[in-house]
Amino acid sequence: MDNIDLQVMRQVAQWHADGHGVVMATITRTWGSAPRPPGSIVAIRDDGLITGSVSGGCIEDDLIDKARQGVLAEGRPRVVRYGIDADAAHRFGLPCGGLIELVLEPVAAHTQMPVLLERLQRGERVRRVLDIASGAVTLETAGDTDELQLTDTTLTTHLGPHWRLVIIGAGQMTQYLAEMSRALDYQVVVCDPREEYADIFAVDGVTLRREMPDDLLQALKIDGHTAVIALTHDPKLDDLALMEALASSAFYVGAIGSRANQAKRRERLKEHFGMTDAQLDRLHGPVGLKNGARTPPEIAISILAELTAVRYGYRIDAPVAVRAQAVMEVGCVS
Repeated sequence: MDNIDLQVMRQVAQWHADGHGVVMATITRTWGSAPRPPGSIVAIRDDGLITGSVSGGCIEDDLIDKARQGVLAEGRPRVVRYGIDADAAHRFGLPCGGLIELVLEPVAAHTQMPVLLERLQRGERVRRVLDIASGAVTLETAGDTDELQLTDTTLTTHLGPHWRLVIIGAGQMTQYLAEMSRALDYQVVVCDPREEYADIFAVDGVTLRREMPDDLLQALKIDGHTAVIALTHDPKLDDLALMEALASSAFYVGAIGSRANQAKRRERLKEHFGMTDAQLDRLHGPVGLKNGARTPPEIAISILAELTAVRYGYRIDAPVAVRAQAVMEVGCVS
């Protein structure tokens, strides 16, 4: 699976290679409750075909009309705004007084779409600098800060995975979790020094590392945009990863295993590695939402559902188990 940026850029590159005129529109600023955040991209082909989104659809409809009329592309990038007054806000599906600012950018040879696409397909995060006057694009490696910036002369955006997921263990469940994670905007790194697992692991766009987990996490410099999940069932590997992850600013740390195994793990981490209760309380284990998942793909879905909730600051309470017999009894009484 591909993340949203890669899907859009792959389509844009194909349309341009086929000889179509293409204009990309990037949200640069919003006021009010805009449907999509800054950095969101939509691309419109000269015959009105579209990929990506910047609103609930009304702004896209206006861009499509202009593309079909041949007035959307003007040769170089320009800034446009939608929803400046209440009437326009209502027309374009924005809250009263809302505003969305876009940069419209005709795609050309100096847009460097093939190079950008190649780097995104490798799972890289790329800083893209657009020269407003000429339309020329410079591609750089993304750094620690990734804020969108629009000045009088340039538009700087960041494409590729916005979040990082480090998975310890290259088993069957990791295959599903890695593939699904890429669609949710994660740069995925899988760590497994065991030859019997690492030698047969292969997921497009996912980096495989074969050093010990603690060495890898130290090298990656785990930050608040990183999640770490231990899936090996091997304490020698999982505990080393959790020791580093729980002491870092990772936004999510999880480990597979039963509640009994989680209790034993907490004891080991506290006794042998000196982890504090506060650090151990950050551990999500058993990993994932408790939704009855049993198969590897079901468990992967439950993990990603919990990751998403934590990312957006939502707390999901534990489910209440209801026996089928009890439900039947209630039905009989009623």
